[in-house]
Amino acid sequence: MAVPDPIPISRRPGDPVTGLDPVWYAAYGSNLDADRFGCYLGGGRPVGGRRDHPGCRDSSPPRDDRPVLLSGGLHFALESRTWSGGMAFYDPGLPGVVAARAYLLSADQFADVAAQEMHRLPSGPLDLIAAAVAAGRASTGPGRYETVVCAGILDGHPVLTLTAPWRAGDVRPNPPAPAYLATIARGLRASHGWTDEQITAYLAGWAPVARP
Repeated sequence: MAVPDPIPISRRPGDPVTGLDPVWYAAYGSNLDADRFGCYLGGGRPVGGRRDHPGCRDSSPPRDDRPVLLSGGLHFALESRTWSGGMAFYDPGLPGVVAARAYLLSADQFADVAAQEMHRLPSGPLDLIAAAVAAGRASTGPGRYETVVCAGILDGHPVLTLTAPWRAGDVRPNPPAPAYLATIARGLRASHGWTDEQITAYLAGWAPVARP
């Protein structure tokens, strides 16, 4: 099956928003891989991971998924509890383009995915969606993946992703673990149709010491 061309996503004044449910969740790290992302939806432990996920209250598969390109860049920092090594964080202020996979989820599913990324149990609505769409970003706390960024609008629905509140230069870089990179690589191959050479060049551009 041919992979569709990726859709560039950016915030433009006047982009129409038809609603805040469903929303697009733009994954740029290990959730690029649909099987790994399935552990956030249905529960379980990803291949090569060290931690189980409880899953969403609604484990239905995404209504759609698209390859997208986000304006900005990646950096790897801190220490992953799931993979060890550094974690990928999106910084919209960096120059460049980030390859992502946008999953169309209900607002409640996105809330549950966000809760798991924040190492919390899924428990209810996420009040940050409207604030992130209005202001471009909103945070529930100072930690990893506790900031929701609205990267733009696709088919009338907001494209949301999760990152940290800090900038790339504010934290010490940490190389990602091989299992983490391999999962990202599988996701890029499946969603964007990239070759191994393209994937290696892309990841090396954000993490020079890393090879998938």
